[in-house]
Amino acid sequence: MKRPKTSVLIFIVLPIAAAIFWLAGNSRAATETPEYRVVRTDGKCEIRDYPALTVATTPMTDAEMNRSFGQLFRYITGGNAGAEKIAMTAPVLIDTVKDGRTMSFILPKATVEKGVPKPSGEDVTVGQRAASRFAVLRFEGGRTTANEKAAVEKLQAWLVEQKLTAKGEPLFAYYDPPWTPVFLRRNEVLLRLAQE
Repeated sequence: MKRPKTSVLIFIVLPIAAAIFWLAGNSRAATETPEYRVVRTDGKCEIRDYPALTVATTPMTDAEMNRSFGQLFRYITGGNAGAEKIAMTAPVLIDTVKDGRTMSFILPKATVEKGVPKPSGEDVTVGQRAASRFAVLRFEGGRTTANEKAAVEKLQAWLVEQKLTAKGEPLFAYYDPPWTPVFLRRNEVLLRLAQE
């Protein structure tokens, strides 16, 4: 059996790889993300200052992740008191709180400036996250409990090395849609720093 020539492989594989990178980059580049100020970078770890953010939030369990996403998606696609369409932003935030988890969409600046429409049902609430300083670690792979746990442990170990103290529970930020190849995804874990 003849092996394909290298030139043939290049003509097949290179365009496919370029298309994947282009799609992943452009889908993320076209989506509004929150502005933040990087205070310090050390490898994959950063310290960032985030401004106050207005978010739409709903309760979530791992078994109901799609349901929670669907509730928030309905809210931004017109399931609100003004029947307004709201642009999708990134990342989707998953908060680990003592009595469970929540999922949040960050609302775009234009919507906040114009006035945020009230949710139609009781499952979605609109609120504000206070401006905060976070330690952040970017990690690879899909959204799994094992990946999240490993990322939290790495970030906590880095904080110990830096003699920094975190407060509260981890916050996870997922930037990409599920069809993005796993090796191209941007996932982050954030720990709020105790300000002195």
